[in-house]
Amino acid sequence: MSSDLVQGLARWDDEAWRSLVTEYGPKIWAVTRGFRLGHADAADVFQNTLLNLAERLHTLKQPDRISSWLVTTAKNECLRLLRLRRPLPIRWRPEENDNERLFPEESALVKARDKALWAAFELLPPRCQQLLRMIAYMPEYGYEQLAEAIGVGVGSVGPTKNRCVQTLRLRMREFRD
Repeated sequence: MSSDLVQGLARWDDEAWRSLVTEYGPKIWAVTRGFRLGHADAADVFQNTLLNLAERLHTLKQPDRISSWLVTTAKNECLRLLRLRRPLPIRWRPEENDNERLFPEESALVKARDKALWAAFELLPPRCQQLLRMIAYMPEYGYEQLAEAIGVGVGSVGPTKNRCVQTLRLRMREFRD
């Protein structure tokens, strides 16, 4: 790819973008077919790949390697999409009859505690709810995956989790008093 074309892309020249899509579009579509994506998902990957290029044009150091950059970006977009589409595993679900083994007083205390916990949980901000659910139900997720899922930096996951748990503890005290 010539530097003229990259400059045209940076200027948002329609002809340059058409040329890019004509030349490299089939490679992007081939990547999506390799991941066996449906048409709508493949179109999303195609669009996101070009959007990533548009956002990062100014950082391209080797314009002649744009083909490999587009293919790599398309692969990463496919993997991201497949991760997002994967059903969430249920690691723990309390059995309906767990409380039958308890004495009536214990069962009443457990029910009251659970009711207070969920009431306090519902008062948390949505991001905290999402993060704490993911930590509880997907313990295999590392900070990188958690950060991507909730849209924060990797270094923010731990402090965010700590703030969320602390807020939940404070809310629980309000329900106990």
